[in-house]
Parts: sequence; structure tokens; C-alpha cells
Amino acid sequence: MKTVVIYKSKTGFTKKYAEWISEELSADLFEGSKVTTNMLTAYDTVIYGGGLYAVGISGVKLITKNLDKLKDKKVVVFATGASPCREEAVNEVRYMNFNSIEQKHIQFFYLRGGFDYSKLKPIYKVLMTLLKWKIIWKIKRKKELTHDERGMLETYEKPADFTRKYKINEIITYVTS
Repeated sequence: MKTVVIYKSKTGFTKKYAEWISEELSADLFEGSKVTTNMLTAYDTVIYGGGLYAVGISGVKLITKNLDKLKDKKVVVFATGASPCREEAVNEVRYMNFNSIEQKHIQFFYLRGGFDYSKLKPIYKVLMTLLKWKIIWKIKRKKELTHDERGMLETYEKPADFTRKYKINEIITYVTS
């Protein structure tokens, strides 16, 4: 079975998972911008990974726009984000990125990545600074912070890496079954 792992990574966490998956499956590995539709059709299994921005999976349109060409293939999409894996959040990402037909054909996984403010592009730094201000405003109004909000404030000063190689096991099992 010929497998490819494709990724789009802005801060390196998605790339790290993609490399681990590629290594475990002896799969070809490509950065998303280097992949063409014709390349996708040469594989039996297509795995795509992208970081989460709000609830959108970066670059996932490469898969969704070409799903008609991938119908006879095993298709996996994984998203990485800084938040812990919670069923309701994972379902929200699934439903916001894939319609009901796509959900039937795409096996979706969420892998906790990390957060490194220093690696963000300027536009994302602005958006994340706005989020930080929103959290700080909540503190000033003496509102209780969620666990995620407290964790997010900590990562502005010190990068956080939650990647763990064992987290790819579910993907590896799915692909090899």
C-alpha cells in the first residue's frame, strides 16, 4: 500500500507529527504547497495534517476540493492545536471543516500540538494579542478564567510543546488496519 503524508505547518508542531507518521508508515512526505492533484492520485492512502486556526484546518481544501479523485482511497486528516483534546471541541472542528459527505469519506483525528508566539506571522500575532487582551480584560473584571485561558496566558512568555509521538498510534492503527 503506497502512502503519502502531506502537511501545512506554521509553527512546526504539525510538521513534527507528519514526520513521525511518515516514518512509522514508511510513507512519502511533502509540504502541502509542493503537492499537486495528480500526485494525490498516485497513492492508496492520503494523510493530510494542518494546524488549527480558530476552528479551521490550515490547507485542508487540498483534500476537500479533490475528494472526488480520492474516493477509492483511504483518506485521513489530522489537525493540531494547543488545546487539550475534548470530544465537543473535536466534533466542532469536524463539523466546521467537513460536510456530511466528506465526513463519511475522511477519517479525522485531533493531535495536541503546542503554541509558540515567537514563530507566528505578524497577522497571527495581532489576532493572538487580541485574544490575550480579552483574557486580561476578563481578569480585570474579576471573572474566573478557564483552564485553557490560564494555560494560554502562560504560553505567551514561554512556548509550550504538547506533541508526543505515541499520540500518532491511533492514526497508524487506522491506516494499517
